[in-house]
Amino acid sequence: MEVGALTDEHFGAGIQVAPIAVPAGFPSPAQDYYDGSVDLNEHLIQDRTSTFVVRVSGDSMTGAGISDGDELVVDRARRPTDGSVVVAILDGELTVKRLRLTRAGVVLAAENPAYPDVRVPELADLSIWGVATCCLHHL
Repeated sequence: MEVGALTDEHFGAGIQVAPIAVPAGFPSPAQDYYDGSVDLNEHLIQDRTSTFVVRVSGDSMTGAGISDGDELVVDRARRPTDGSVVVAILDGELTVKRLRLTRAGVVLAAENPAYPDVRVPELADLSIWGVATCCLHHL
């Protein structure tokens, strides 16, 4: 997984926005009509100083809509809660998993049945590096 700081190169201001939702069925009569622009920083980022983009490697999170090569917007200031998709460091290894806080302890859950969940042993070195807030999925 690559980790990099979020810069204006990632999300440039001034991208054109259509004023209507585009149907996935029949063509819209408002084709080619655009109204203004949107700054993706405003929509995807709460705190620029603590936000990074990480590229995902592997397919353990496909059930969450996160595929190999996708990029996650990760906020290091956001508090992780049960159910958050997190970038975790477990015993020195980076991983993207869903955080589960159970009565039996912490579980880093895969979202692909081909991968086992990781029950974090009590004496393990676990650090939540950040909480994923958005997945940039490439088509």
